[in-house]
Amino acid sequence: MADELNPSRRGFVASAAAGAGALALAAGSATAATEAGKDSPASLAPAFQGSDTLKPLPFDPAKLTGLSERLIRSHWENNYGGSVKALSAVRKRLGQALGDKDLPAYVYNDLKREHLLRTGSVVLHELYFDNLGGGGQASASDRQSIAQAFGSFDAWETEFRRIGAGLGGGSGWVLLGFNQHTRQLENYWMADHAHAPAATMPILVMDMYEHSYQMDYGAAAAKYIDAFFQNVNWEKVNARLSAAGATKA
Repeated sequence: MADELNPSRRGFVASAAAGAGALALAAGSATAATEAGKDSPASLAPAFQGSDTLKPLPFDPAKLTGLSERLIRSHWENNYGGSVKALSAVRKRLGQALGDKDLPAYVYNDLKREHLLRTGSVVLHELYFDNLGGGGQASASDRQSIAQAFGSFDAWETEFRRIGAGLGGGSGWVLLGFNQHTRQLENYWMADHAHAPAATMPILVMDMYEHSYQMDYGAAAAKYIDAFFQNVNWEKVNARLSAAGATKA
């Protein structure tokens, strides 16, 4: 009786039922694709193979300044580790799905979207952990290389920190990168794992998802940013600058 008196609610229920049916159809198509593509040649190619192996932390997580071992281990195992396992599963499923000629392209692209996001998460997390574990002191040459691009090292750090502060309480990444096309060092704001700047080699990566600091600092993102800078491994930053060809001549 209530639905008869409320056409808008009746329409909502009908729409919800239709949406649920569409989701079920997509899920069924994906399952069928998996069955159809089990013996697909593509499923054996390197591009469609995955690994559940996590890259070990390059430092002792009990020895960071201002970032607890509990936080680092949880971040590494659950957030990074979860993306490693998900990427492996998605790549294998893509190889299977490619062998099903009847699978709708939009269903296949649902997998490709997840492939993009999980790849970004794995790569950025590995770069993030790799540039931690140091004493937070940039060498004179690193300061010169960065100052050449930003006017001063302090100007670079001010902008990098400001981008991070703007992401506090939400999600995203801050990236100092060297753009191989423009031949320029720049700081970049990244909303998520899929927003990396084109033709850019990462030099310094800071995770601003809440999982990277909430356990230690709650909502106080600024305190996490301070702790991040105290633990930057500038030897790793220097190696990336040199590999990118961004060091000061």
